[in-house]
Amino acid sequence: MNAATTLSVAAEINLLHEQAKQNCKVSREALDAALAAAWRAGHLLQAEKARVRRKMGRGAWLHWLEANFRGTPRTAQRYMKLAKSVADLAFVRGLSLRQAYARLGIATEPKRHEGGEFRLRLPAPVVLANKLLRAIKREARNAPEESKPCYGRDLRPLYEQLRAWFEPVPIPANPANFGPPQRSTEEP
Repeated sequence: MNAATTLSVAAEINLLHEQAKQNCKVSREALDAALAAAWRAGHLLQAEKARVRRKMGRGAWLHWLEANFRGTPRTAQRYMKLAKSVADLAFVRGLSLRQAYARLGIATEPKRHEGGEFRLRLPAPVVLANKLLRAIKREARNAPEESKPCYGRDLRPLYEQLRAWFEPVPIPANPANFGPPQRSTEEP
């Protein structure tokens, strides 16, 4: 190997070394920026969740996420846990989001390919029930006082159908007596 070749190889090695150092610095800055963005998003999501629950009820949060957040509900949950768990970002500086989650005990699922994205979907009856409740509350707030008793009368059949689902079923003392309760024919 001649001296010129050695100098050219050494120059290329040193150039690649400088590129590696520069890329490492850029990578660390990108990791810190990603953590800071996720942490800030977590704080904003926490505040928005409280506002949505106050205004629209507990069931509305997932609907709000689906309509307004481009990530998954699980990602939003992780961002909020990150914001709640870390007061000072210096604690997780230089870590990737996945490494920060691991350090803080925030669960993650394995990485998925594009087509395998996890989506939380509520059953259709739950979605419809939440929409109905919001509509009823909105209408009741804007209705004149004299028409408010009509809501109870008009919604009574729906209430009667749904009530059976939510009332506890009495468990008989004797398992052989399963079935609807029998009325006593004796007069008191």
